[in-house]
Amino acid sequence: MKEGIHPNYRDVCFVDLTNGFKFVTRSVVQSKETIKMDDGRELPLVKLETTSETHPFYTGTQKSVDTLGGRVEKFRNKFAKVGIAKKA
Repeated sequence: MKEGIHPNYRDVCFVDLTNGFKFVTRSVVQSKETIKMDDGRELPLVKLETTSETHPFYTGTQKSVDTLGGRVEKFRNKFAKVGIAKKA
């Protein structure tokens, strides 16, 4: 590999603002804030609105909401006749 073209990865602490969940991973993201970890390390801190701990897709609390006047129902009605033919 070529020298000097790869970014400087370092440990960074990400915090979910919804529930306080913290995780450390390697990243190149810049941050002005730092946090002191339990093991004594001081790491850059990045605050996130949502992570896999609180996102509805990963937590299983996802809801399907049809808010635009039955668009899903219109689609189903339109293509109901085109459906795959079942073998008799």
